Amino acid sequence: MMMVSTRLLPMPLVSLLCSVLLTGCGNGTLSQMDLPVNQNTSFTVGDYGHGIDPLVHQYMQEKQVSGMVVAIIQNNGPVEFHCYGITDDKHRYPVTPDTLFALGSLSKGVTAEVTTLLVNEGKLKWTDTLETLLPANTPLSEDARRISLLQLVTHTSGLPRQPMDLLTLENLLSYFRSGENFYSRLDEDSVLSYLDDFSAPTSAAPQYSNLGYALVGYILHRRTGETIEALAQRMIFTPLKMTHSSFTPDVLPAYAYRALGHAGDQPTFIPRGELTPDWVFHQNMIGAASLYSSARDLSTYARAHFTSTGVPPLDKAFKDVTHTYYYRQKEAANIAWVSDRYADRNIIWQVGYIGGYSSYIGFDNVNQNAVVVLQNSFNWSNYIGHSILTRLAVKTEGKRK
Repeated sequence: MMMVSTRLLPMPLVSLLCSVLLTGCGNGTLSQMDLPVNQNTSFTVGDYGHGIDPLVHQYMQEKQVSGMVVAIIQNNGPVEFHCYGITDDKHRYPVTPDTLFALGSLSKGVTAEVTTLLVNEGKLKWTDTLETLLPANTPLSEDARRISLLQLVTHTSGLPRQPMDLLTLENLLSYFRSGENFYSRLDEDSVLSYLDDFSAPTSAAPQYSNLGYALVGYILHRRTGETIEALAQRMIFTPLKMTHSSFTPDVLPAYAYRALGHAGDQPTFIPRGELTPDWVFHQNMIGAASLYSSARDLSTYARAHFTSTGVPPLDKAFKDVTHTYYYRQKEAANIAWVSDRYADRNIIWQVGYIGGYSSYIGFDNVNQNAVVVLQNSFNWSNYIGHSILTRLAVKTEGKRK
């Protein structure tokens, strides 16, 4: 295949190509959440049966997914686990509620909640700006200087998903062939150099930004002297007894039996179903993308957002992150989380994509329902969790009438 040097491309075209290629569907949304017309499989939820099996089996067959787990909480009842398939073709460990999966951007939810806890303790302020949060000699444009901590965690800073330059595009094209991590530059402290010529967009609408969360990672370590792993372990994982969750997953006993990532919708030039390399970060991007966890731990974590944990600071932080800072019917911006409005209810959710994995976590705090979906394949079409959660809400509200 003949390659054309990206150095010959004008910068606006580079930016356009990066944006389209990295948003999957090219429409700026985080994921395909609605059940596609040609996959409108009949399924039922609730009553703790196996009514979701037809939906999941069809999805796994069409997407060639080898392993999935779905956790469902209905009306704050016991967790229902649905486990499907195996971790990979070599080891063939059966997927269980305790199987580890890479979560990608679900990491941002935990990192943002650690930040919220620090704000509530008075160690940070939402109004703190990059001018005061970063070293005094950091070259900052006027617009970058005014970016606040709250804007970073709500994706409303105006910073792009990643730097829009030739090297990003070259790394992205390499990823399509190899599956290797193309965000390594954001992991380094040189990430600060992207702020010297930043110009804020005219619209204040949320714009998903890995760059913004790399800055959050840098700020947290600089201001606390602790790693995000240490902060999350002390503030969230230990109080919630999340023993299968870590930003440094190789320390977990279950790591050797984890689900391995596979090509799905991406990377483009790797056949669907083939193994892809895990992405590893060492500095600023750890809090944005390095978390591994299990369906059991994540169901505990989801429940903690609508029931008391017995730890008042944690309860307050989990309530704070559900506040909407930029309203729109779909993908309204909260602190790391986003929310969709359906009739008279809100569904609050996040998705994560990294290497060869896709993940979803969502909850309806009025009806006290929650769904977790983990899969060992990178697929932008991530509708199963949302489909189940919306169906649960209709079922719950129907019982009240």
